Amino acid sequence: MNIVVIGSGFGGLAAAIRLQAQGHQVTIVEKLDMAGGRAYVFEQDGFRFDAGPTIITAPWLLHELFALGGKRTEDYIKLVLLDPFYNIRFEDGSVFHYNANREALVKQVREFSPNDVDGYLRFLDSGQDIFNAGMALLDKPFLTPMSMVKVLPELIRLRADRSVATYAARFMKDERLRQVFSFHPLLVGGNPFRASSIYALIHTLEQQWGVWFCMGGTGALVRGLVQLFEELGGTIRYESEVAEITMQSRKRRATGVRLVNGESLRADTVVCNGDVAQAYRTLLPPHVRPSMSDAKIARMRFSMSLFVIYFGTNKQYENIAHHEIILGPRYRELLEDIFERKILADDFSLYLHRPTATDPSLAPAGHDCWYVLSPVPHLGGDVDWECVSQRYRDRIMAYLEERYMPGLSQHIVTERRIDPRYFEQTLNSYLGSAFGPEPTLTQSAYLRPHNVSPDIPNLYFCGAGTHPGAGLPGVIASGKIVAEMIGTLHTGRQLVAHD
Repeated sequence: MNIVVIGSGFGGLAAAIRLQAQGHQVTIVEKLDMAGGRAYVFEQDGFRFDAGPTIITAPWLLHELFALGGKRTEDYIKLVLLDPFYNIRFEDGSVFHYNANREALVKQVREFSPNDVDGYLRFLDSGQDIFNAGMALLDKPFLTPMSMVKVLPELIRLRADRSVATYAARFMKDERLRQVFSFHPLLVGGNPFRASSIYALIHTLEQQWGVWFCMGGTGALVRGLVQLFEELGGTIRYESEVAEITMQSRKRRATGVRLVNGESLRADTVVCNGDVAQAYRTLLPPHVRPSMSDAKIARMRFSMSLFVIYFGTNKQYENIAHHEIILGPRYRELLEDIFERKILADDFSLYLHRPTATDPSLAPAGHDCWYVLSPVPHLGGDVDWECVSQRYRDRIMAYLEERYMPGLSQHIVTERRIDPRYFEQTLNSYLGSAFGPEPTLTQSAYLRPHNVSPDIPNLYFCGAGTHPGAGLPGVIASGKIVAEMIGTLHTGRQLVAHD
């Protein structure tokens, strides 16, 4: 079959590689001038900044992709295990060094709160049960009500209706420890106080498989996957934004795509790795998608957006780890401001990324490469980013300089930033959401936008907005789901034709 994949994010690349390996002829069309989507790379003044995801877990999903082409992962990329995975810093000055060493974690729990050690050990045991159940669903499509009914008993048994924060609070009393073991949904666009306790599996995933970094940055991983795809015979076209998915309306089948420049590409099947909500709203006319109407999309809950400052310093701050989670004075209240009230609060929690702690080649000699990320409301609120962007930047940088990075303002030699407008305008993300539909129980599995359109049988979706959700394991698994669905259907058709 001739297949067009819209978008070259990790989901699109994973689907394209698998489909090309199946023997299809796959063309990826990408709006930007290089691959990656949210995993774009900014290069300036000798620094390389990964624009988006920087945390790699479940490395076997990457190994699977390279093995499809008879290749070895290490011939394309170099993955290194981080230690610590994260430093988690609190306003009172305490720091939790988060890694895979169980004894070290128990020791730190004891130092934070001796009475919570037994609770943490029970949290670990209980998390294994959730992990086993959740990971079994990672690469399985949910296309019918019955597919959801089949897993309901297990979800009920695991009390998936409880939030991750509520789940962690059952085991630990110290508020800081509750935050350490419940913040993970934020990595996939979820509010820990609304995301299902199933997302507690992320802790077990990291404990069992580690947190990894790709030398050269996440962009090097993207380049490795593009190289693999092209070696398999696939084609990728840059600066080729899609204006519409063309339709044979009578049969409600996609026939290909029309690009913004007017060129049309025909296809037997279309796979969309773009933002699901925005793709439905802007690439398809309403009458061909009754199952995903504009009204239905408007009723959905969408994840927060992000404010990110990328900067380079001519000083190295050796006290800062590769990944730092800096939790502000408020936890639940700040999350309510972001997800519910959709206001820009006076305080913030931050993710500080220093990849040169692991790979000095990302910056000139003697320099450090950084980004600092603040979760912020999506554009469904009334924040005027044109007015507040500079002030918000100044507050964040002043905070970092005062508490963690002395003299920061004098050592910045290059800088750029993005806010929700980047996600809306450059990445074509509905409401400027950074992760698509919010990962809540009522927007998971069958209740999440499906991997195949209910109305257009040869239109498939992968990426953060569909099942199983955001994060590298989720989007890569979505590509696997789509490729296996198409492969199974194509094989069945071949058998029928042969008979």
